Amino acid sequence: MANIRAHHIRFTAFIHATEDEDKVLDAIATFIPAEIDEEDVIFDVNETTGFFGNPIKVVNVEIKRSRAVRKFIEYFRGLLSEGDKRYILENLEEKVDEEGTLYIRFNKQRAYLGEAEIDEGADVIQVRIKFKAFPMRKEAVVKAVREWLEE
Repeated sequence: MANIRAHHIRFTAFIHATEDEDKVLDAIATFIPAEIDEEDVIFDVNETTGFFGNPIKVVNVEIKRSRAVRKFIEYFRGLLSEGDKRYILENLEEKVDEEGTLYIRFNKQRAYLGEAEIDEGADVIQVRIKFKAFPMRKEAVVKAVREWLEE
């Protein structure tokens, strides 16, 4: 496997009033390998109000420890279908920001079923992977991610 490294992983999802919070948390868990210790995964749920006054919960999950991040990176690549890898590769320039963070959105309903499927819709789990590169430039991260996904 290409020697790709990351600082941290962040997930964000919205829980609407009509949704079951446990099911959304289960959907997020699809992306977290069982080998990662519970204390290495930080969950934060905040309550807010939507545009029309409806209650919404915002779930933020973070993986920071190096060992856990490495396990996630290995696991995550295996979750991606060949079509999703191709989609990321074709859109890599837009999916990586200037700070070296890769942004990918996954269908929340499919994730609940244990499947990772890229989706650009509204009902998604956003995954942000902050990669390490030297020198820290977008081009270096794009190159590293491309090599990682193409191997």
